[in-house]
Amino acid sequence: MKRRMHNIFRRDGKSFVLAMDHGNGLKVLPEMNNPGEIIKKAVAGGIDALLTTYGIASTYQKEIGNIGLILRIDGGTSQISVNKASMEAIYTPEDAIRLGADGVLCMGFPGASNEDITLKDLATAVAECSKWNLPIGAEMLPRGFEPAEDGRTPENIAFACRIGAELGADFIKTEYTGDKESFKTVIEGCYKPVLVLGGGKTKTERDLLQMVKDAMDAGAKGVIMGRNIWRHPHPDKICSAISMIIHDNRDVDEALKQL
Repeated sequence: MKRRMHNIFRRDGKSFVLAMDHGNGLKVLPEMNNPGEIIKKAVAGGIDALLTTYGIASTYQKEIGNIGLILRIDGGTSQISVNKASMEAIYTPEDAIRLGADGVLCMGFPGASNEDITLKDLATAVAECSKWNLPIGAEMLPRGFEPAEDGRTPENIAFACRIGAELGADFIKTEYTGDKESFKTVIEGCYKPVLVLGGGKTKTERDLLQMVKDAMDAGAKGVIMGRNIWRHPHPDKICSAISMIIHDNRDVDEALKQL
């Protein structure tokens, strides 16, 4: 378990993960047409691990090389589906082991209409991962993707993260609350490492880097970021800038010089 966690998290206990699991159910944007090139540039820029699908993980092993590999093990629905079914486990920890992954990740949606499915799938995956000494991350999002006025409040995000820790996840992926003070309460209430998801495209590079900096200052252990990297004209440079903030504690102005 420790060796695999060290492949995802550096010795400083922090991690910068590139997310390329979007094609599991979302329409693939043109920027993702050549995953191998994106991976190569991101690795050159300093990412520590890759969160991705079974297809990308099995096809681009040369480009992935020795960085950490995290397999997304749930899905089963697509963006164009008429009947919106719940996300469910579609791969097993044993599948991930055969693929050479260092860990797996799946969703947990407290408060959503399908919470009974996602939380039970997470608990089952935790139990299976323990048999293989395989780290597991939980993407904890209150209300999931269902519209709700109180869906992503700091209190609900903190509650969701704590549930993920209590169910046995080794690390948590969740949304940044928007300010350092409220995010500190999320960190304080979760005894497992918290990685911030990258979210939608931000307004400027400075906005993106400031979000990373604020999250780290609040106690996050890193980020799991996708479209803000692979939609960037220079994925290697934006990765270098983000890595400087995460691992070297550089300020935003210093990181911007990489661009």
